[in-house]
Amino acid sequence: MEAAGSTSHNLRNMLENSDRFLTAVEIETSRGLLMAEASRRTAELAKRLSEFDKVDFVSLTDNPGGNPHIRPEVLGQDLLFRGCDVVINMSCKDYNRNGVESRLWALGSQGFSNVLALSGDYPIGGFQGQAQPVFDIDSVGLLELMSKMNDGLPNQMWGSVGREDRLEKTNFFAGCAVSPFKKLEGELMTQYFKLALKVKTGAKFAITQIGYDSRKAAELYQYVQSNDINIPLIGSVFILTAPAGRFFNNWGVPGVWVSDELRDEANKKAKSKDRGKAFFSELAAKQIAILKGIGYRGAYISGRPQLKRMQGILEMADSFGENDWKDFAKEINFAQPDEFYYYEQGDNPGLSSNEVNPSYRASKSKSARAKAQVTVPLQFRVGKFVHDRVFTEGTVGFKVGKAVYSQVEKSKKLSKIAHIAEQATKVPAYQCRDCGDCSLPDIAYLCPESQCVKSQRNGPCGGTKAGKCEILDQECIWIRAYDRLKPFGDETKMLQRPIVFRDASLRNTSAWANTFLARDHHANRNPEDTDSRA
Repeated sequence: MEAAGSTSHNLRNMLENSDRFLTAVEIETSRGLLMAEASRRTAELAKRLSEFDKVDFVSLTDNPGGNPHIRPEVLGQDLLFRGCDVVINMSCKDYNRNGVESRLWALGSQGFSNVLALSGDYPIGGFQGQAQPVFDIDSVGLLELMSKMNDGLPNQMWGSVGREDRLEKTNFFAGCAVSPFKKLEGELMTQYFKLALKVKTGAKFAITQIGYDSRKAAELYQYVQSNDINIPLIGSVFILTAPAGRFFNNWGVPGVWVSDELRDEANKKAKSKDRGKAFFSELAAKQIAILKGIGYRGAYISGRPQLKRMQGILEMADSFGENDWKDFAKEINFAQPDEFYYYEQGDNPGLSSNEVNPSYRASKSKSARAKAQVTVPLQFRVGKFVHDRVFTEGTVGFKVGKAVYSQVEKSKKLSKIAHIAEQATKVPAYQCRDCGDCSLPDIAYLCPESQCVKSQRNGPCGGTKAGKCEILDQECIWIRAYDRLKPFGDETKMLQRPIVFRDASLRNTSAWANTFLARDHHANRNPEDTDSRA
């Protein structure tokens, strides 16, 4: 048998040069020193699972649930030495872009190449209270950074100004997450749009969020295939327990939901002599069979599985008949009430067809769009009207604005007055936070700084719960943006644009001046920042 670390037996090679179904296991890192008892148990479990010949790679979490844990690379280093292929989960909640880049250099130097790019869960704990999240960049920005590092970043350190030398190229094999188990149309479609953006930005594989709706899992696969989103899908399989079912039922983990029906069934099975272990193992094995039958490239197993449990689940999955998965799909089909599906139900109620939802198609007709335009807020209409005539480069309004602000900035007093006037308009209308690098036109005139706890500028995170923000008791701004854009036929274009990186140096300066004078992210300040996505 080939060693796990051989060239032919690594994640990149297995996904790009083979078509076999892969098995991954997620290990949740612990809190405390690596030599502490809990950490030693985690390390021993990771070692034993990595040596199991049916496990193709091990994935290590990064402060899951927003709690502080040992960095995944600390535990992963030992696995690398043992020849195991490791995926490092990397989230953006705890580091600014400099910290993210620094950590990537460290990962590359230590021999890690597989990185799962995540925006991350909002922090819920920390020393002496709740930690302040960072979210300087998001998962899309992280993918862009890894892509640029693979190409060789320009050397921009002191003393290198004007030089054209580049830093050493990295070799990251980047993955992303996608959350297809969403209730609302705007909630689901923006996940699909963001997945397409992630692939264009450099994602080479995608791992789904946890879910128990086979039809949605099948729909994601159908959508990817039908829309030329060339990325292998790996489906999450969480080994359920009754406590986890109750926790998920209350949205205890951002973006993860278990239906009342499945929760009640889990509670019932937990009363058995084995506390439901046989039932939950069979449920996981059936999910693996469904993913394989649909066409997924692998299963990503989580839920703190022990080796013996993993062996039993995988043996059970292998024992099923060739078409048994179709019956399992009918069985594991727990949808949210009034859930939106992009595709019609297939002949099998647990699978999707290739026919787009007729109601959705009808909602995109000219008459339906015209009717829906009446409901679009005045705030959006005014913002778009002004932007198209004043803040769009090449228009007469833009030329006038550029000339005016070129003169205004010659006087500190005039600059201050103009800035106050700008804020007097934008604060009441858009809840502006004076970031100086405005994304209002990027998100249908909704401010990500004041209305998104993660300041997401490149699409929604996966943490929404039936359309609501995982933290704020309000609808996600990206769903609201989708609903504003759809009546005008612009919803599919909302993420077909260059990646947005907010420039922190512009905070508390005039966003209008920064737009007119080409200082913000809307300006093509560097040819490398523009590509075919523009």
